[in-house]
Amino acid sequence: MVNERPLRLGVVSYLNAVPLVHGLEGDPRFTLVRDVPSRIAERLHAGEIDLGMIPSVEYAAGDYAIVSGIAIASRGPVRSVNLFHRRPLAQARRVVLDASSRTSVALAKILLRERLGRDPDYATMGPPVEDMLAAADAALVIGDPALYFRGDAERLDLGEEWASRTGLPFVFAFWAGRPGAVDEAGVARLQQALRAGQAAFSQIAAQYNGLGAGRGPESEAYLRRNIVYELGEPELRGLREFYRRAHGLGLIPRVPELRFHARR
Repeated sequence: MVNERPLRLGVVSYLNAVPLVHGLEGDPRFTLVRDVPSRIAERLHAGEIDLGMIPSVEYAAGDYAIVSGIAIASRGPVRSVNLFHRRPLAQARRVVLDASSRTSVALAKILLRERLGRDPDYATMGPPVEDMLAAADAALVIGDPALYFRGDAERLDLGEEWASRTGLPFVFAFWAGRPGAVDEAGVARLQQALRAGQAAFSQIAAQYNGLGAGRGPESEAYLRRNIVYELGEPELRGLREFYRRAHGLGLIPRVPELRFHARR
């Protein structure tokens, strides 16, 4: 590891992030800091953590390098990033956005511009989902609240919508930190943790005590079928296309060059 002290990892507090850190909880080389995606990014920007599983849009806001091979992505329906609505989306005038992840907010704005040909009025608001729907025509909800919502509403799955429009995967988040924050051994340990997590999907789903507690089979199916943990060439193409479109709408200041931490 680069430093004598434990590497401070910012970890997203949703089901889909649990496999990323499987076995790291008791590893003295790491300290885990849990928060929502946007706060993980803020902690990284402030230097409070060394590496964070940050929303991909946040990479354009700092001088960071990516841990190769690992992401939270989708190649179709993702199920946990949804635009819920009770009237046809074509009629939507006001949309409330869960600001827990600025990547999902940017993706929603890109897809709604393309789908509607205009920008609705946006406001920021978090769950409960029912309160969001009472305040607007549509509501962007992410993470466990989106995955486990069973209310009476239509949903537009943004992972599925992106794949339909581009033919590419969508990368929601990845490990990133300042260049040099983690060495080859640290990268290898993170990759090992993910492999262990993928082998333990059944156990993770059964033991999860978040909003999905007691929904083991549903949670396991989500981890196996909807979430892609690889950051391969298809995902990198999707990531670059997202940056291109986000920059075109003025949502990020630049299309960033992709740089990576030391890798084996």
